[in-house]
Amino acid sequence: MTNDSLISRLNDIEARYQEVSTLIADPDVIADMQRYVRLTKEYKDLERLTAVSRRYRALIATIDEAKEILDNEKDPDMREMAKEELDNATEERPRLEEEIKLLLIPADPEDGKNAIVEIRGGTGGDEAAIFAGDLFKMYSKYCESKGWNVAVTSFNEGTAGGFKEIVFAVSGDNVYGTLKYESGVHRVQRVPATETQGRVHTSAATVAVLPEAEEFDVEINEGEIKWDTFRSGGAGGQNVNKVESGVRLRYMWRNPNTGVSEEILIECTETRDQPKNKERALSRLRTFIYDREHQKYLDDIASRRKTMVSTGDRSAKIRTYNYPQGRITDHRINYTIYNLQAFMNGDIQDCIDHLIIAENAERLKETEL
Repeated sequence: MTNDSLISRLNDIEARYQEVSTLIADPDVIADMQRYVRLTKEYKDLERLTAVSRRYRALIATIDEAKEILDNEKDPDMREMAKEELDNATEERPRLEEEIKLLLIPADPEDGKNAIVEIRGGTGGDEAAIFAGDLFKMYSKYCESKGWNVAVTSFNEGTAGGFKEIVFAVSGDNVYGTLKYESGVHRVQRVPATETQGRVHTSAATVAVLPEAEEFDVEINEGEIKWDTFRSGGAGGQNVNKVESGVRLRYMWRNPNTGVSEEILIECTETRDQPKNKERALSRLRTFIYDREHQKYLDDIASRRKTMVSTGDRSAKIRTYNYPQGRITDHRINYTIYNLQAFMNGDIQDCIDHLIIAENAERLKETEL
């Protein structure tokens, strides 16, 4: 990218930054929560780019000013000072341009999300389950070091320890954008605890890192709800029996996943207050629709899992953990280190950093920056 084209891109970014700055202070935008959240995120991204852009402009101004002094100034002290400034700025310029180019790469919109991590024992039987447990401990310690919260949602323990499968949610800052590189088949080479003759076995576990779904917006046309009221039965005194505090709603809902329409019937008699019962019935309606629409999200996860994670076969590996040699090898980037103990204790950031650098290099080529 030429200097002129880079400056042009930065001009566009700064103009958009000013525009978004105005928009997020607009009462109409603030009232539209969905739009406000989206613009606030964009503002945060543009703020960082704008700060770097201003540093770059100042650097270019320094270079131009130093060159002008060297062309016109006779005083040796001024010339020496200008030359030093020119040398420093010229050395800094390519580093700053590289930083700008990386920031200009379109971010994965899912990077900032929380993540759902699924670990399953693959090839290797009991040893694979034990290794899956080791991977869970590794990620748990890594997440703890990052200040992220880990919540196990389901697990199936192995017969000799570890997990046949374990699923957990990770919440924090830029979780998916960091952990997504862990998706794939992880292979371990070591002497299992169950091995009586000291032979090294090879086993595998699969890891799937998926972006956590956003909250579902359930749209209900309240004008189409048919309400009935009735007297609540059962204990509760005269008020329950004589006042029509119970409510019943009927709502025709079209399932977006199947295209089939169905009538939803919900009754609520929990309180003696009819408005409160209506409110609770509406809440149940939203929950019911959410649960049904959530199925599409689960189907999407299943589809993504097939593309992100193989069956656990040894040949589809992304990383090997070799215990006899104390070696970790990530086969995607030919990354090898000999600190297996620290790695299994959660010290995996260096490997992730190398993967991020490799991905950024590929994306720079794709975007021709």
